[in-house]
Amino acid sequence: MAGRWSNRRGRATGFAAGVVALAAAVVPVGEAAGDDAPGSGRATPAEVARWVVDLDVTGLRDLLAGGRVTSVRLVRAYQERIDAYERAYADQPGVNAVIRRDPSALADAARLDAERRRGHVRGPLHGIPVLLKDNYDTEDLPTTNGSLALRHWRAPDDAEQVARLRAAGAVVVAKTNLHEFASGVETLSSLGGQTRNPHDQTRNPGGSSGGTAAGVAAGFGAVGLGSDTCGSIRNPAAHNSLVGLRSTLGLSSRDGIAPLALTQDVGGPIAKSVGDVALVLDATAGYDPDDPATGASIGRVPPTYTAALDDTALAGARIGVLTDYLDTSPPARATTALVRAAAEDMARQGATVVDLPTQPALLSAVDGSWLIDDEFERDLNRYLAAPGSRFPRSLARLEPPADTVTLADIVTSGQVTPTVLERLKVRLGRSTGPQDGYHERLARRARAQQLLQALLTDHDLDALVYPTVQQQAAPIGQPQPGGRTCALAANTGHPALTVPAGFTPDGLPVGVELLGRPFSEPVLLAFGFDYEQATRHRRPPASTPPLRRPLPRADPVAAPAPLPR
Repeated sequence: MAGRWSNRRGRATGFAAGVVALAAAVVPVGEAAGDDAPGSGRATPAEVARWVVDLDVTGLRDLLAGGRVTSVRLVRAYQERIDAYERAYADQPGVNAVIRRDPSALADAARLDAERRRGHVRGPLHGIPVLLKDNYDTEDLPTTNGSLALRHWRAPDDAEQVARLRAAGAVVVAKTNLHEFASGVETLSSLGGQTRNPHDQTRNPGGSSGGTAAGVAAGFGAVGLGSDTCGSIRNPAAHNSLVGLRSTLGLSSRDGIAPLALTQDVGGPIAKSVGDVALVLDATAGYDPDDPATGASIGRVPPTYTAALDDTALAGARIGVLTDYLDTSPPARATTALVRAAAEDMARQGATVVDLPTQPALLSAVDGSWLIDDEFERDLNRYLAAPGSRFPRSLARLEPPADTVTLADIVTSGQVTPTVLERLKVRLGRSTGPQDGYHERLARRARAQQLLQALLTDHDLDALVYPTVQQQAAPIGQPQPGGRTCALAANTGHPALTVPAGFTPDGLPVGVELLGRPFSEPVLLAFGFDYEQATRHRRPPASTPPLRRPLPRADPVAAPAPLPR
């Protein structure tokens, strides 16, 4: 999702590679024998097993601050859930959300617990276990984009948002599966296989950040990072009864996120609550010289996004229902009914909700401004050429130039899931060929931005509301319909927040999306928080319940194999 504009090196946190032994050397308070005994003040294993399923980051932060639990115990609890639910179990095929665990997670957690005992707490994310979509660079782990072709790809340093999360005290538990090269919405990859929706493991989890969303929903981590070029944060969040934010283009750095199309790419949180999204934004938003687009954020990032969380925020707001996106076909009726009910709930909270007339000019401009095919090769090749990147020379030599990996090398390798490989072939040569069509699409994008701003202004609206995805999650192996709504935010750069809106008669989650003006994240978070607190629709999936007893510890994760030459 983003190229590199400089050769940054090292982790901002100072966590050194090779500190795994620290986990054995440092025993945090609460980990010693007897600390689980009644009356000790420490949580029992059964309590921790419930907390990692039920609680959001805010709840876990309070438990850490109160000494009821340690970061090491939380990391272990999430790892035990991966052990239990990632692969086939009982009558379930398994969630299959994780590409690679971070072998230093326990050591990092131990270090953070030691800091806490010394009175040093970095902030609300101190000791919180997180998941990363595997298109975010990590200096200590491969970044694969879900592709066998890039299974040995190593970035020179952490992506900027990852570095900021680590600096804030977050612990990376695992990197998660994605639809390969972020080029689809069902989360299928040649390296990670098919991720499944924990609310119904016969269904897809959305995509392309489906591994992060399924992992957070299944309790493999407290919160996660995804990327969104057209719905890839919001769609899987909606399909997993989670909150997801596509922020304003330029609010948070894309440096070190493998690109799809830089004119549309953003990275951001997938979480159990609106409050968790605010906490992640506090840690990650703001200017980064390695992503020039973030210059637009200067002066527009509040001291804390949590100040916006107000359960009376909808009172007096004006919300416009984008009726063009309310599909009345039989497959979409359940979703449409839930979004209608969400609008009614917002009205009960004091908002003025108005149905908007059809917007053919706006939607035509939006639908005519897709830029992925135009920009993908250019932006991916720039990312792959980052100084300090490590890769198999045999891959780079498949196509010229012989010293750098390019999209042409990846296509020639054939090590890509077949449906995605066909999409990559279509994109070969588009960035270097005639650009008249590309410039026409850029002009349509600018027109879409003008029309969207005019719609909000002419109707005096604070936000638009519509379905995040127009249909419930499709069965594995079938394409996911109803995703056209993603383009309104993606193709204009406006922010959009999805919040759980309830469940269809099939028991599948549905999300309602709120779209606002550029850099109106505090407003969207406020509205989403008010709606969330009034409705409490999120619930954890039944297929991955709290564990009744700790499982035997898995074998340590082996170090990555040496790079083939």
